[in-house]
Amino acid sequence: MAARMDLDGRPIKPMTICMIGAGGFIGSHLCEKLMAETPHKVLALDVYNDKIKHLLEPDSLPWAGRIEFHRINIKHDSRLEGLIKMADLTINLAAICTPADYNTRPLDTIYSNFIDALPVVKYCSENNKRLIHFSTCEVYGKTIGSFLPKDSPLRKDPAYYVLKEDTSPCIFGSIEKQRWSYACAKQLIERLIYAEGAENGLDFTIVRPFNWIGPRMDFIPGIDGPSEGVPRVLACFSNNLLRREPLKLVDGGQSQRTFVYIKDAIEAVLLMIENPDRANGHIFNVGNPNNEVTVRQLAEMMTQVYTRVSGEPMLQSPSIDVSSKEFYGEGYDDSDKRILDMTIINKQLGWNPKTSLWDLLESTLTYQHRTYAEAIKKSMAKPTAS
Repeated sequence: MAARMDLDGRPIKPMTICMIGAGGFIGSHLCEKLMAETPHKVLALDVYNDKIKHLLEPDSLPWAGRIEFHRINIKHDSRLEGLIKMADLTINLAAICTPADYNTRPLDTIYSNFIDALPVVKYCSENNKRLIHFSTCEVYGKTIGSFLPKDSPLRKDPAYYVLKEDTSPCIFGSIEKQRWSYACAKQLIERLIYAEGAENGLDFTIVRPFNWIGPRMDFIPGIDGPSEGVPRVLACFSNNLLRREPLKLVDGGQSQRTFVYIKDAIEAVLLMIENPDRANGHIFNVGNPNNEVTVRQLAEMMTQVYTRVSGEPMLQSPSIDVSSKEFYGEGYDDSDKRILDMTIINKQLGWNPKTSLWDLLESTLTYQHRTYAEAIKKSMAKPTAS
């Protein structure tokens, strides 16, 4: 493997990375990239390894010996500090990030995203280890524009809705709107990491993902995702399409979102890993502002893509409207728009996403259609107990 160079033309030294949550959607793609394109070693920590099994066996793989799986629940495992000490860099991907859980399991959500992340930050700080922490675009909460009168022309002014890492306020709903438990826990751990950097010299980078999409994202409850709870919007729609059900549009599907392809986003993370001088001390939005749609537009697009991918005819009524209370339960609230500013990541890392929304949906739905068909086949082949 030819010597890799960083953005400033310096050779990149091989490093050991402790990756917490390596068995999840993002972790599996990051592990793949690190094995295929770099000389770095990965200590992969997670409770499950289904999504990275193809990287762990057989022993004849070209990267054998560069990835080790450690079955660990970071909540209560004394091995955590030792593994962080063995590494040059720790990446923390562990989180509960299923919207339906935010107001039905707020305690679990707060513990998972704040309390469980505390030891990771502490061990990195005490042992002078670099930390890349995965946060969320939800920390921004609602836009300033959402508080303006509905007919205000200022609502169309980007100054009132574009989200910037260094200047945008974090605006949440009232305490009884428990949907904000996730965003609040994530914001507090960001503030703690930032404070560790300011007071104790912790080298950190914070990543705020804006809807990363692609193969292996959780989408079929009990098959490729948690068996309970309502997943994120794209996964909900995938589920409906696969089961030939109408897509449920919450409150008319008027919220606006942006979506980025997982492989584009992983390029950005690799730049952060290999360019610490440019990434340390920064918070990065990582998404694709060119792939902006309303949830209703997303539903229409996914229906078209799925019809093409699967060869199945479109349903007569492809979507239905439901209220957020009916869909998520009491205490739900939402942000109107999540459109990211890219100035900091462009300036520091020169990163820009490439994949269009149509292409990322085609890649994702092709994978999901195949996986679903295989799962159905497998379940039908199982002998039934007489």
